[in-house]
Amino acid sequence: MADETLRNVSDTALWVAQYRVMESGRPDAIFRDPLAKTLAGDRGEEIVRRMKVGDFAWPMIVRTAVMDEIILRSIAREGVDRVLNLAAGLDTRPYRLPLPKSLRWIEADLPDMIGYKSERLAGEEPVCALERAAADLTDRGARRDLFARAAHGASAVLVVTEGLLAYLSPDQVASLADDLHGETAMRLWLIDLASPRLKKMLDRRVGKHVGAANAPFRFAPAEGTKFFEPHGWKETEFRSTIEEGMRLHRKPKMAWLYRLFFRLGSPARREEMRRMGGIVLLGRN
Repeated sequence: MADETLRNVSDTALWVAQYRVMESGRPDAIFRDPLAKTLAGDRGEEIVRRMKVGDFAWPMIVRTAVMDEIILRSIAREGVDRVLNLAAGLDTRPYRLPLPKSLRWIEADLPDMIGYKSERLAGEEPVCALERAAADLTDRGARRDLFARAAHGASAVLVVTEGLLAYLSPDQVASLADDLHGETAMRLWLIDLASPRLKKMLDRRVGKHVGAANAPFRFAPAEGTKFFEPHGWKETEFRSTIEEGMRLHRKPKMAWLYRLFFRLGSPARREEMRRMGGIVLLGRN
């Protein structure tokens, strides 16, 4: 039987994959991931059930759907010819999105995750040219080597860090930002970002589980996307998770309360609420 809590940070990938299983099973699914069940397995279903976080699916589904939109648009309109997905986990975009065959997609993660995913998806055919790289992203030397290889020969690289930054310290995020900016082909960087207020809410809800996995939430800068400006990156697009949830009809039960506060609050308060959590596209500064 599965453990009640997450065993390590890699288990969060099973957790998120199970949400994609749940979304794919809906008659009104906003995306379908036919490989999610293969990857999540029984362990993913058990994690969500035992943690009692089935109702926590909406922001993860919104994040996935909005990132899908931004990735496809960046490839179509911004000349992106390569995608580097850092801490890719169990993401299946190279299999399920309508990507150009000529696109080169590189997934990087810890060796055990790369091995598990490669075994589970053996025989499946990606849409584009897919490569996997085993790498410890906290090892700066190995990370810089990976970035240099990923950028070599590319016109424009889109870097994706879905669900990664929250687990890093501010110093680690700053170092990562500096190293990405060091490669001129790295043009765009797609991230998700939480405010300190949202981090407190997440800590109350699932903090004990991620803490037990030795993967507490650590990065939620009070200055928001301005954190990245000294490191060569600026916000080019911000999508509020709650607003996108309402647009996509994936919203929390208390969305009515958000609407009320948003109507009655001051402009500064409304902007703070809108930016509690979001999906952000950064460009080179």
